[in-house]
Amino acid sequence: MKISIAGITHHLKRLPAHVAVIMDGNGRWAKKRGLPRLAGHRAGMKSVKTIVNASGQTGIRYLTLYAFSVENWLRPKPEVSGLMKILREYLVKEVDELDAKGVKIITTGRTADLEDNARRILEDSIARTKKNQGLVLNLALSYGGRAELVDAVKKMSHDLFAHKIQAGNIDEKLIQRYLYHPEVPDPDLIIRTSGESRLSNFLIWQAAYAEYYFTEALWPDFGEEDLYRALVEYQQRERRFGRV
Repeated sequence: MKISIAGITHHLKRLPAHVAVIMDGNGRWAKKRGLPRLAGHRAGMKSVKTIVNASGQTGIRYLTLYAFSVENWLRPKPEVSGLMKILREYLVKEVDELDAKGVKIITTGRTADLEDNARRILEDSIARTKKNQGLVLNLALSYGGRAELVDAVKKMSHDLFAHKIQAGNIDEKLIQRYLYHPEVPDPDLIIRTSGESRLSNFLIWQAAYAEYYFTEALWPDFGEEDLYRALVEYQQRERRFGRV
């Protein structure tokens, strides 16, 4: 596939199969404009649509978006309620188009903790798109990397005491089976917006050998060309996975 960045044509020959994004900077985007934080979150949903569409068009197979962390529950209740409303609105508004484009929606995290209406709409969207064969859109909701490992250990301990598994057989492949979505490959590329350079408890098991791309762009300003820049830089990386 050919793409254009600032008038320069690039060939995308070696794409990451799985791109994960830490969508950061909505609050700062709003603050710079004298707007409430929720206005920044709403603006960020436009970037979600743009990046989902661009990912599908370029042939990326999996796109994971860090939409709501377990720590986000500690934010002021009005903001949390507003975020749940935005999630509901996004799914209701976009599911027809996503379904038509063959996007398969899945979710990862402690989604039982979501408010009832948001969880129901999410489950309906997942059920509606489950047979689609295009881009897999993985929404990380009420998600934390450490929480995922805690939940995995709990499930593994249950099976260990039930003699379904043996302690001597525990290895990385077995642990992988107990993660939220063991069928989803590890991310090849993790993008973080807003100039921050940390992982923020995101996919900490799966990100062991991911390539990282940090950009100063705030999430509501992150567009198709920004994604392409990340993909072009990814193509220039040499991934050795600890080997020579």
